[in-house]
Amino acid sequence: MRARPTPTAPDPALVALFARDLDALAAPDATLGIAVSGGPDSLALLLLAVAARPGQIEAATVDHRLRAESAAEAGDVATLCEDLGVPHATLAAQWDPAPESAVQERARAERYRLLAQWAEARGLSALATAHHADDQAETLLMRLNRGSGVRGLAAMRPRARVPSSELPLLRPLLEWRRERLVQVCADAAVSPAHDPSNADSHYERVRVRQALAAADWLDVPAIARSAANLADTDDALEWATGRVWDDLVKPGGGGLVFDPTGLPDEIQRRLAARAIAATGREGEPDNLRGREIDQLMVTLASGGVATLRGVRCSGGAAWQFSPAPPRRG
Repeated sequence: MRARPTPTAPDPALVALFARDLDALAAPDATLGIAVSGGPDSLALLLLAVAARPGQIEAATVDHRLRAESAAEAGDVATLCEDLGVPHATLAAQWDPAPESAVQERARAERYRLLAQWAEARGLSALATAHHADDQAETLLMRLNRGSGVRGLAAMRPRARVPSSELPLLRPLLEWRRERLVQVCADAAVSPAHDPSNADSHYERVRVRQALAAADWLDVPAIARSAANLADTDDALEWATGRVWDDLVKPGGGGLVFDPTGLPDEIQRRLAARAIAATGREGEPDNLRGREIDQLMVTLASGGVATLRGVRCSGGAAWQFSPAPPRRG
């Protein structure tokens, strides 16, 4: 990435469009951290954010230390930020040893851990990432291919939380196409870095991206809108679950108990997940995998007993959730 000469400011019409999307997610006086990898998406986000909210932006680049070029790419982002007058930090991943399997998953977890620590130390209001409409469509198709439910198919939300943190996570570009962001960089005379893993078909996301590109009959913005519609549906189901929870879930047996009779399967699932989140004391009780809850529902419906996240879950006429006895040894 060539950070000099000083980049040309983005088209004011695009800045106004971006400001509208960002204003829907963040208060006007919020100080925002931008995650900038050096790729075209995050560079475009940086350029648009600086133009939309001058003086309110800081940036950070995570050097995953998995490629020889990564340190130089982080240095290029630092130079660009210096030209833009934006404070910048390079956050180096600490591996012992470096991952050899599930590389993208572990890199993602480390990236968010470092970014959350940085943003909280800097006193920033939120972290913004450059996920866009093409990413959203890829995510929905990947989850559809895994048989995900409504929550999974809702894909990425414009506003969420950084994993394992209370820091708000903003995605103001979810309605923007990848090619528009590439053009923002080109117009600014900024040349992005290119990560070869983005073309490595070993990774599921890359295979889905290639399949989307080859199927010109698929409408990426429409797929992304479907994800947004499913997010609305998920919110409605959460609202309904909250009403049922208040009416039916009671203390009992040292934990929580409710009668599932007549409830839709999805409401039963969500009530069970909430009960485990409320009483669990192992792992991440508020972050159950779909397969885990699927297996649990079969067990409960048959009147069986299972232990999940330190919770003893008992089926029957009433479902009961209570802390499991401590493990021996």
